[in-house]
Parts: sequence; structure tokens; C-alpha cells
Amino acid sequence: MRLEPVVGDDPRDILRGLRSALHGAGPALSLGMVGDVPIEVRAGTAVVVTTSGSTGVPKSVVLSRDALTSSALATADRIGEGAWLLALPPTYVAGMQVLVRSLVADREPAVVSGAFTPQAFAAAALTMASTERGIRVPTFTSLVPAQLSKLLDAADDDTAVRAALRSFQAILVGGQALAPVVLERAESAGATIVRTYGATETSGGCVYDGVPLRGVTVRVEKGEVQVAGPVLADGYLGDTEATDAAFPRSDDGTRFYRTGDAGLFEDGVLRVRGRLDNVIVSGGVNVSLDRVERVVRDVPGLDSAVVVGVPDERWGEASVIVAVRGEALRRSEAVQLEEARAAVKAEVGAHARPSRLVLVDELATLPSGKPDREAIRRAVVALH
Repeated sequence: MRLEPVVGDDPRDILRGLRSALHGAGPALSLGMVGDVPIEVRAGTAVVVTTSGSTGVPKSVVLSRDALTSSALATADRIGEGAWLLALPPTYVAGMQVLVRSLVADREPAVVSGAFTPQAFAAAALTMASTERGIRVPTFTSLVPAQLSKLLDAADDDTAVRAALRSFQAILVGGQALAPVVLERAESAGATIVRTYGATETSGGCVYDGVPLRGVTVRVEKGEVQVAGPVLADGYLGDTEATDAAFPRSDDGTRFYRTGDAGLFEDGVLRVRGRLDNVIVSGGVNVSLDRVERVVRDVPGLDSAVVVGVPDERWGEASVIVAVRGEALRRSEAVQLEEARAAVKAEVGAHARPSRLVLVDELATLPSGKPDREAIRRAVVALH
């Protein structure tokens, strides 16, 4: 099957390509891929999505028609059928799945035009009201926590935004952990929130409010969350070694995806406890703390600094620089932080900029003399 790159991120172009790919009539779509694109992919492939992955290293995830359709049908089975509003980039799996769900439901999706603002969201949401045979058609949308926080802030003074939030039968929120305080604010505003968990490799969210979707199996193996079911990707394009490592088979032949997330089940509900590696998800984007730390340590006065991830109300998680007081070369804390943020922006990207600089008398260490990152992280969280 031929693989066709999608130029730009126009939702209508991607919707047309998806319709053809899902029906088997057209080529598979390539979203976000950089460099040379292979001409051929295996039969049944619908989309290849290039993602930063859990390590921040790009991987091209191969998603079949069956996997995407299974995910869309399982979502409808859980929350109901209706019309969808696209408020996320369609080149990411969460946004793309809004289009897939619309195609499976045979409904044209509404789209937030231009940059995401509460007013644009409200305008799009409030035009979706429709009925069939005298019954209101349910509406749904998918957001990341930062978008939801922005909407809640605006809803305090904007009745249209508040009405838009209340108009949806369900608002899926994923990409990173949703802070309890944000969930409480949303529920108080009358919004119905469904917290989702998943990855590009699972065709997007596959666990809703801690409970796997129909057909999805979740296990915790040696502390790691692993997923099985018809929603799994075929693997990584052109990388058999990475595919075999990420998608092992159990003794009975069941194929699982290793998420790299730590988790456990409490009363039958999955609780995800963060990454097993040193990566956070900030605003829906994976950020390697090791990479940020390497950049920060090149800033004068921060050569021994440690970068840790902490919960953040708006972004889900954020990075914080922790350095020993007195090593800041007589410059103010604010100046040091801005220098570090500028360096990280230049080397990694604006999304990875540390949120704070915390100065301490000494850094906690392990018996080996290495920084005790978990102790340092707990201390920063306690300060907040």
C-alpha cells in the first residue's frame, strides 16, 4: 500500500484522506513524518503518525484501519454516539481520533477555526445543536488539560463559554494527568469530564476514568502498565527492533504494548503513577528531563543543578531546576531562571522550559554520591 505524506495540518484535508484510507480506497496517510517517507507500507495501514514517544525520540507509529475503527467503536460503546468538535491538532492521535469517530458515526465534525481560544471554542460548540426526530443529538469533544483550564478561567466571566462547556454530553481530557483541582472546577461549572489514558500506540485513549474500553485488556507487569487489544498499533515503521521491544507477546500469545508508565490497580481502577523513565508530559508533549538538565548545566552557576518533574495545575507536569545556594554567581534567582529558560528554549523547545528555580543548601544524594532525584522531587513538591 502506498504511503502519502500530508502537507500542513488542515483538518479538512486530513479528513478527506482519512475517509479514503479507512474505506480502503486510498493511500495510507503520513502525519508528522520528517525526512524521507517510504513509498510502501503493509496492507491495511490507514495512518502513520510520527510521535516524540516516551523518550523524546521520534517514532513513526503504524496504525491500521482495524485499530482506529476499533478504538472509535469502543469509545461510542462507552460514552455514546453523536457529533464531535475538533479542538486539537489533527496531526496528533487525539485530534485525529476525533475525525475517525466522526467518520465512523457518519457525521461531519465541527472544527475550532484558527488558534484555540475560549471564544472560538464556544462559537463552534454552540453551533452544533441539532435534533433528529425531535431528540437532541449528543455532542462530544476532546481536550488537553491546559485547554480545559483556559476554558474554565474564561467561563468565570463569559456565559457563552460556560454554556459551551455544559453543552457536551462528555468532554474527553487526556494527554497528561488532570489535576484534581481542575476536575473539581470543571464539575462545578457543569461540565461532564471523562479522563482518558492511552498513547499513539494504542490509537489514543483506551482507558476511560481508569477502566479499559471494551475489548481492551490492561495489566501491570513489574510495575509497568501494559495494554492489549484490537486498538494496538502494528508497530514502528522501519524499526523491527523497537517494535519487538515495545510489543512483546505473553505466554499465551497475546500481544501487549509496554507503555513505560508506572501504575497499579486500586479497586479495579487503573492508577497511573508517572513515567518509569525520566520523562514528563507537559501540556501533552513529552519532555526528557535528562535532556533539559544537560542544557541547564551549561548555564554558568548551574553546572551541578538537578531538574525534576512536579505536578502542575495547568500543564499536568512541569520541570523545576534545583541548585545549591551560593553557586549562582551573585546573580538573582530570576536572572538565573530566565537564562536557563532561554537556553532550554533554544536547544529543546519552548514547551520544555523549566517553570521554577529552587535554591537549597545542599542536594540530597544517594550512597553512591549521585543526586537522590526522588528525594529532591518530594522536597520541591512539599515546598509548593
